[in-house]
Amino acid sequence: MKENRFQRILREGGVPAGHMIMEFGTRGIAKILEAAAVDFVVLDMEHTAFDAGRIADLVAWFKATDIAPFVRVPQGMYHFLARTMDAGALGVMVGNVETGEQARSVVDAVKYAPLGKRGVGLGTAHNDYIQPDPQAYFEYANRNTTVICQIESTMGLANLHAIATTTGVDVLWVGHYDLTQSMGIPGQFGDPRFCEALEQVVAAANRHGRLAAIQPNNLRQAEEWLGMGIHFVSWNTDIAVYRSALQKEIAELRRLTAAVARTAS
Repeated sequence: MKENRFQRILREGGVPAGHMIMEFGTRGIAKILEAAAVDFVVLDMEHTAFDAGRIADLVAWFKATDIAPFVRVPQGMYHFLARTMDAGALGVMVGNVETGEQARSVVDAVKYAPLGKRGVGLGTAHNDYIQPDPQAYFEYANRNTTVICQIESTMGLANLHAIATTTGVDVLWVGHYDLTQSMGIPGQFGDPRFCEALEQVVAAANRHGRLAAIQPNNLRQAEEWLGMGIHFVSWNTDIAVYRSALQKEIAELRRLTAAVARTAS
């Protein structure tokens, strides 16, 4: 039972680089991300049509790589969280966590006793269909599992201390669009109020031994937010990366074909 890549990079003092999959849930995506040297992936169920079966397939494909698969569940409910973990995910992301009680319920569903209350079903996908030694596995799983709580509202900000001090929470992830919308400044990431909120999340993470994370829209934001103390980032969604690359290259192709047309005339 080895340490996952995401946690190993953090332990060695590095900064993991991730990516979010929202559209391209194909059998090849895991090896494509491996070729791109991605460290972790967030498989999104909140804003996509991915169901439990597709997530199980994706997690299985990612097991052919060293990339740590995390899953953003539709809601922080036990049946989403526990089934995701039993499919073999190495962590979960829950959107809009607003209270310590919500954070506690997430940890309870994801971690085994004594840290949580996750139900025991051994020898299935998360164990590669091998029956493990129970005690050794429970300790390993609790250590090797990442719990990500998204801070996406003013209520979540107000309860940062309670969320960050919940035993078993690992990451405070700023959902920047939702947070600015909740603050009445949608999409205004340069607004001093948003910058102050980001600083609050970083401070809470540092104070309580957690990690602060975010998914920037561009490299300028990544540089700015990492400079503010964010510990690691996910580099955009598959949709955004594909669209941006294709737009740029199609524009260049049109420039070339226009030049050819002018020469021909």
